[in-house]
Amino acid sequence: MRIILLGAPGAGKGTQAQFLMNTFGIPQISTGDMLRSAIKSGSELGKKAKQVMDAGQLVSDDIIIELVKERIAEPDCQNGFLLDGFPRTIPQADAMRDNGIEIDYVLEFDVPDEIIVDRMSGRRVHPGSGRVYHVEHNPPKVEGKDDETGEDLVVRPDDQEQTVRKRLSVYHEQTEPLVEYYQKLSKEGKTEYHKIDGTQPVERVSEQLGDLLRK
Repeated sequence: MRIILLGAPGAGKGTQAQFLMNTFGIPQISTGDMLRSAIKSGSELGKKAKQVMDAGQLVSDDIIIELVKERIAEPDCQNGFLLDGFPRTIPQADAMRDNGIEIDYVLEFDVPDEIIVDRMSGRRVHPGSGRVYHVEHNPPKVEGKDDETGEDLVVRPDDQEQTVRKRLSVYHEQTEPLVEYYQKLSKEGKTEYHKIDGTQPVERVSEQLGDLLRK
């Protein structure tokens, strides 16, 4: 069960990734985690990645693909894995295929931009504990204050409307072309592509994913 999650930031991929990991016992592979652990381990790839990052540059697709190959060869990936945040571009998707990395399911979480902006810009966080509120969907008892400590809640920089809109435009420009790319592969019988309505309640989305992947 090798799965790619597609969807804009704030579409609910992270929440459903937790559900899929717990339900099907497969690890989530994030390129950020892989880079950090490769650098920590001091492997050849890790050293290469560190040099590039220390120079303030982006790690090349070649290095990332090698890291993915190394990671999915580990024992915990025997039953499959979940790729979140990768591939981000068509060249990365091509490179995965050229390296023989097969994908069984591509799951797209479809949520309109305005709903994402509302979801993310409405978040309020208690810095001390990490507790998250939402001005509409999960408001604190007292506006702007944490329920337990009464301390001020903050808006994370990532959740500010301007930042959210910028991230969405990057997603549409760089990553959205993958929707068509994988739909085409699906028509050729090389993977299964499913579009999920990410505006539904979290439990309903989880239920649909469970039904889809258990069949």
